[in-house]
Amino acid sequence: MARDMKIRAWDNGKNTSIKAIIFHPMETGLRKDKKTGKKIPGHYITEVNCEHNGKNILTCLWGPGVSKNPFLSFDFNGAKKGDKIKISWLDNQGGKGDSSATIS
Repeated sequence: MARDMKIRAWDNGKNTSIKAIIFHPMETGLRKDKKTGKKIPGHYITEVNCEHNGKNILTCLWGPGVSKNPFLSFDFNGAKKGDKIKISWLDNQGGKGDSSATIS
């Protein structure tokens, strides 16, 4: 995917807030194509990893129940402005993506 994620990260003095949207179709495998009547194959994110300066701080295990273009938001302590955040994902068809941001 050309543009598979958008991340914002900022420190408010107490903690660091991360907000990200992952652009992904998130098909459950239960829906049918209206034209053909055949099931649309499942295509969904199974794992999301979030790193702060190379150290894993959050792992999410997802499944087909997560909506299209999922939004992820969380706060954590121990970061400062200028630190790096990286979010990566894997899906059930072998697809993957990642993106990075600098905490402002």
